[in-house]
Amino acid sequence: RKSKITASRKLLLKSLMLAKAKEEWEQEIVDKQSEKERYLAERITPLHTSGLSLSQLQDLCRELHERVEIVDEERYDIEAKCNHNTREIKDLKIKVLDLRGKFKRPPLRRVRVSADAMLRALLGSKHKVSMDLRANLKSVKKEDTEKERPVEVGDWRKNVEAMSGMEGRKKMFDAAKSPTGQ
Repeated sequence: RKSKITASRKLLLKSLMLAKAKEEWEQEIVDKQSEKERYLAERITPLHTSGLSLSQLQDLCRELHERVEIVDEERYDIEAKCNHNTREIKDLKIKVLDLRGKFKRPPLRRVRVSADAMLRALLGSKHKVSMDLRANLKSVKKEDTEKERPVEVGDWRKNVEAMSGMEGRKKMFDAAKSPTGQ
């Protein structure tokens, strides 16, 4: 089905809408700033401290301190109400979810992403270092067990004759006992 509006007309309308939105947004910012200035001028009276004596300045400081305490109490009360309302909203959302029934989670697909791609996605343009996870692993050397034990080459018959009988068993027992006994 062919569109009734041409592409150039769509582009023109889109640019006009964006221009209008930008103007309204700037006007809204100016309005907020003027409302803020009006409110502050209404609430805050200018201080005239010139020509006041020490006792009058102290009285002015006490008065200002009392005002600050009142405003701080109001701020605390409003903050407490806000926190209470947010907790209540959270509880109501949980109740609504419970009333709806079980939420069925969609099955998740396994996606293979390299460490570099993951860091690039998380950090954006800040990611510059290539990270090779295998390079940071501790290397383990395989040691030959034969190199650790020097092999004594000798006549095997002498060893068998020395260890035969009860005296040979006693020598083995004493040899096993001697390193711990020292």
